[in-house]
Amino acid sequence: MKTSVFPSRYVQGPGALMRFSEEAGRFGTRALALVDANLPENVLDGLGMTGGCTVTTQIVNPACTPAAVEDATETICQSGADIVAGLGGGKVIDLGRAAADVLRIPFVSVPTVAASDAPCSALAVIYDEEDRVLKDHFVWRNPDLVLVDSDVICAAPARFFSAGIGDALATFYECDACINSGAGNLCGGTGTQLAYSAARLCLEIITEFGEQAVEDCRNNIVTDAFERVLEANILLSGIGFESGGVGAAHAFHNGISELHEVHHMLHGEKVAFGVMAELTLNDYSDKDIEKVARFNMSVGLPVSLDELGITSVDASIPTIATRAIRPGEIIHNEPMTVTQDLAEAALRRAQAIGRSQLQA
Repeated sequence: MKTSVFPSRYVQGPGALMRFSEEAGRFGTRALALVDANLPENVLDGLGMTGGCTVTTQIVNPACTPAAVEDATETICQSGADIVAGLGGGKVIDLGRAAADVLRIPFVSVPTVAASDAPCSALAVIYDEEDRVLKDHFVWRNPDLVLVDSDVICAAPARFFSAGIGDALATFYECDACINSGAGNLCGGTGTQLAYSAARLCLEIITEFGEQAVEDCRNNIVTDAFERVLEANILLSGIGFESGGVGAAHAFHNGISELHEVHHMLHGEKVAFGVMAELTLNDYSDKDIEKVARFNMSVGLPVSLDELGITSVDASIPTIATRAIRPGEIIHNEPMTVTQDLAEAALRRAQAIGRSQLQA
């Protein structure tokens, strides 16, 4: 079966937080917003209290562990809320998503950075107490509302926005691989034409407007280019990855994440190099991969394992490849049989091309 999933409603623009109560009021009467403790206080000034539903806030640490989900679920029950929102970075959004799933109540996703395509999805990443990924938890449905305030996201460090572009960059190439191989997507079927079109449009927008959008973000100016790329990072990439499928770029990310020295790097930064390795795996020409490398550099993304903080690259490549190809890993969605040797060769070729572009 071909399947696609989407958030019920998506709202994006400057001052969107002022519409929170009105927009959330479509789904209930009392909202509890779980708010990332790391957010600047002035972000909450725009939450909006007129019309729609009543809103209360609960400051939480950015963690999505089984214990944190249990605590959040209890807090929501005690509050009497019939809607829960996650307001902040990915872990707080996932915390709200997982708690709403337990209670089977509507969920509102309010990202304050655009560092990944997770806000629109039905996936909550659960961590252990040591901040290691414990499992991927797919909740019963996608967010009822995704509310994206362009002003808030443009005020955040541009590095987060660039990382979101890195995550979005993978969307088309992984979706294309899944369609070519017949692999399944993340919502219980195979990719639809709409998912493929969203993934392709995502790539077109970030490559055309990405460099300007990052510069605008650095200057904290919301422009047409910024809005276009923001939508690509969150909505188009979100639809594309979930309904189209994922592959080698994220598998290589998982392998890179095994190394302790990269833990300070963002998800999308690791994925960006993973895209280059995925292209080598699929026998793209040097010219095509060099073009992607130059794009990465133009938006502040790494093009080599050295830039990710890996000091012993040659010794680390087998470790990355071993994790990337383990049984059940998404690299096996690619339209070829991926072996240890093939994965290592892809990483080495991507590394060589990245280094050559840095020296050009």
